[in-house]
Amino acid sequence: MIGATGRTRRTQAERERLLALGAALVTVSLWASAFVGIRAASQQLSPEALALGRLTIASIALGLLVLARREPLPSPRDLAAIAFVGVFWFALYNIALMEGERRVDAGTAAMLVNVGPILIPLLAGVFLREGFPPRLLAGCAVAFGGAIVIGSATSKHGFALGWGVTLCLAAALFYAVAVVAQKPLLTRVSALQITWLAATVGALVCLPFAGVLLAQIPHAHVDTIGWMAYLALGPMALGFLTWGYALKRTTAGRMGSTTYLVPPIAILLGWLLLGEIPPTLAFAGGALCLAGVYLARRR
Repeated sequence: MIGATGRTRRTQAERERLLALGAALVTVSLWASAFVGIRAASQQLSPEALALGRLTIASIALGLLVLARREPLPSPRDLAAIAFVGVFWFALYNIALMEGERRVDAGTAAMLVNVGPILIPLLAGVFLREGFPPRLLAGCAVAFGGAIVIGSATSKHGFALGWGVTLCLAAALFYAVAVVAQKPLLTRVSALQITWLAATVGALVCLPFAGVLLAQIPHAHVDTIGWMAYLALGPMALGFLTWGYALKRTTAGRMGSTTYLVPPIAILLGWLLLGEIPPTLAFAGGALCLAGVYLARRR
């Protein structure tokens, strides 16, 4: 009987691991597609207006889902932590990244923002007591090397210090800190509640840009509005739900390493959807990212 119970537990654990991996892959695919959507929508909408628009749509959609499920609100302590995630990840990260991408090319921005997954296992090792597994750190280093190769291959102007670089590095820091803050919340609060409340807080932070959004929306094409809606419902709403599901079932460090799949997937989607032919060197960088993620997540 004990042997049968042990096998059942192992089967359930393996099933949970595979579901978490599947959710993580859905997340990185959706987040990679966001780079395509942002490039399309930002032709007619400013970063601040786009951030407010997608956060508002995501907040409304997720709020309706919360009402349908009748989930109770988290405790005041958890609400404060969720607000922290909303300010740093949903608001400041998005604004800093999109403003940074206006000042440096996409390749350089991707290379700089990918400092974030390196910071996550370091911060998680200290504040979440996840330790510093050598395989995880080695995998992150390999994947980061791949991100540098991709960034160098797709960079148009090279790496130069400036305000754009500072903004991209700030976005990486905001992202890493928010992931570490979100991890313990998932033991007490559902991913749906966290995503909805964080998106709502992010929208409130961006509310001063409402005038900009209202001024730009009437002149935007239908395609631009469609991309904004997709960015809200796909990469933001669904992407953060699957992220929360996966993060709850693994360490913050391993989940952070998974995001190194975003650059190669984004390059592939840009090739397929926008006709952007990637440089040959970008394929080598993508292979390094894949190898690094495999090494970091391998048990």
